[in-house]
Amino acid sequence: MTAADRVYQIIKKRILDGQYPAGSYVREATIGQELALSRTPIREALRRLVSDGWVEAIPHHGARVVAWTQRDVEEVFELRVLLEPQVVRRAAPRIGAERLATLDDLAERMEALCERGDDASVDEIAQLNNRFHAELVAAADSPRLQRLLETIVQIPVSRRSFHRYTRDELHGSMQHHRELIRALSLGDGEWAASVMRAHILAARAAQLRPAASDEEAREPAFRRRLHRA
Repeated sequence: MTAADRVYQIIKKRILDGQYPAGSYVREATIGQELALSRTPIREALRRLVSDGWVEAIPHHGARVVAWTQRDVEEVFELRVLLEPQVVRRAAPRIGAERLATLDDLAERMEALCERGDDASVDEIAQLNNRFHAELVAAADSPRLQRLLETIVQIPVSRRSFHRYTRDELHGSMQHHRELIRALSLGDGEWAASVMRAHILAARAAQLRPAASDEEAREPAFRRRLHRA
């Protein structure tokens, strides 16, 4: 892991943990002094965080943590639950064997990561999950739907959902992927749409879990698993 990788992981974890709340600034000088690093790896890490949507670059002020209110998140999921079932409904009669094989491979890789006991696995699953959903959108062959989803779906919301999943919720998400593949392989658009709706609603429940919930519910799935091992 390079110095920039280390800074990236530290800042991202602090955002997820609430140590850097939405709207706060991540100061290069403060991070550099704390970690005894030059500004070069810190700036590289911040550029990656901007690219991934965790922070935004504010001219003459620095990097600010992207603000997502609960209302914003609720609205995103309300729109996703309308659009993404339609995506798989369209994809069912159009999807080919090659794309189904790709979905199967992505599902298998995510399942393997579920068996690892480290926080980095969460991000790898999130990245593979984004690819899984992108394959579904491509299979739907609807540029209009694709443009709408690209506007609506923000990567940080998706990634935060995975960090908030309990172990059971994470495995449930993997099961949804498998059921989606089965429905699509049979060309059953209504079955696929039903599974996708459940999939999005489960992600919404994890993301919007009240902050006052007990520590056990809030702790990331992989960390809970490590504690119990």
